[in-house]
Amino acid sequence: MSADISTNPFADDKLHEECGIFGMWGKPEAAAFVALGLHALQHRGQEAAGIVTFDGQQFHMERREGLVGDQFSAGGPLDKLKGNKAIGHVRYSTTGGSLNRNIQPFFADVASGGIALAHNGNLTNAHALRKRLVRNGSIFYSTSDTECIVHLVATSTAGPIVERLIDALKQVEGAYSLVALTRKKLIGVRDPLGVRPLVIGKVDGCYVLASETCALDIIDAEFVRDVQPGELVVISDEGIESFKPFPPQRPRFCVFEYVYFARPDSIIDGLGVYEVRKAIGAELAREAPVDADMVVPVPDSGVPGALGYAEAAGMPFELGIIRNHYVGRTFIEPSDHIRHLGVKLKHNANRARLKGKRVILVDDSIVRGTTSKKIIKMVRDAGATEVHMRIASPPTTDSCFYGVDTPEKANLLAANYTVAEMCRFIGADSLHFITINGLYRALRQNRRDGTTTRYCDACFTGEYPTSLTDRDSETDNGQLSLLAM
Repeated sequence: MSADISTNPFADDKLHEECGIFGMWGKPEAAAFVALGLHALQHRGQEAAGIVTFDGQQFHMERREGLVGDQFSAGGPLDKLKGNKAIGHVRYSTTGGSLNRNIQPFFADVASGGIALAHNGNLTNAHALRKRLVRNGSIFYSTSDTECIVHLVATSTAGPIVERLIDALKQVEGAYSLVALTRKKLIGVRDPLGVRPLVIGKVDGCYVLASETCALDIIDAEFVRDVQPGELVVISDEGIESFKPFPPQRPRFCVFEYVYFARPDSIIDGLGVYEVRKAIGAELAREAPVDADMVVPVPDSGVPGALGYAEAAGMPFELGIIRNHYVGRTFIEPSDHIRHLGVKLKHNANRARLKGKRVILVDDSIVRGTTSKKIIKMVRDAGATEVHMRIASPPTTDSCFYGVDTPEKANLLAANYTVAEMCRFIGADSLHFITINGLYRALRQNRRDGTTTRYCDACFTGEYPTSLTDRDSETDNGQLSLLAM
């Protein structure tokens, strides 16, 4: 059977965040600003994008497969998206079949009026909810767990739309950051644990909601604050209101947002992502020193960690691997011989720098190990005499159920092999991961606050912060809970 080269993001040896969300209230040509915001969030989802607007009379929706810049431009779909109120969504897909029906935002006419909804995260009881809703007469259009929230809103007997949304969210488990658009309101909400990010901005007196601050920067919006875990904000022509409708819990923000998912120029919970990644690299240098000639990042995600490692170790930082930023989205079905060369579509060795050198390679994570193995071989073939691998996160031993495209545990290298065995598999002279405590030191935190960890680090520890109803179900084994947002 033919297969695609590494241009296919799901063949890539990386974890993928599954979506980014953006909303704006009261700005003329809101769709254009939402498209810019989604462009800044493109790293969070590259398979599809959608925008819904409201012009004071009716809703308009465009949902397209592909990159934001390719699908939403002046003279095209943007011209159809009238109104000064809008929300948008970018996503990865981890399911087969028709993609278009899963593209968000979702829209529905409910008893209290139309509502559009975009979701970042993953519900861990989606299958149980879906079974109950179907038994009660709901008809599902998509295979996404997000549609469960839409049906729960539609079937709620609570009062106004905000109360219906709160009623719906009190029935779900898992992680969610949401933006919703009604005729009179823009709504943003984070789950009580605050697993996924959501921030508030303001530009020309108009409020903005976004997954990350980098999406505010692109439209010159001022960062106001993070939406707090368990907080629901309602934006209207009267301004912004804050509600705390859920029982308070200790926050468990996803620590992997700092390691990899978020853009380096974003600020999350008061911490600059770039600075955190450099601090992780420095901590890794202290934990796992090695005598070598240079520190080389696996671009682009390994760059801040490698800089921190090099500075702390007093070693030269070199671009020993050059990334091709123009790979594109072409899906190639090559022969076995050509497929073996696929890694070079994205990375190529800088022979002049690597020849005869002892090299420390720094990357953010190892998932399956296949890409690390190819990169190490490429560096050796370029003349490096030693290749030492340093990873700026602990070993990924467990699947994520909160909105990350994680392979099953059986396909996670660290879940099945020791570090020594992993080192032999990827062909490195040595391999070290930052420890879980080292990661927390880089964040200037102790891992535990009393008996509770400060972040969600389940992919490294298996300590999940919520119930995993679908995973634990004997009838389904959690398949639906892993569907993309």
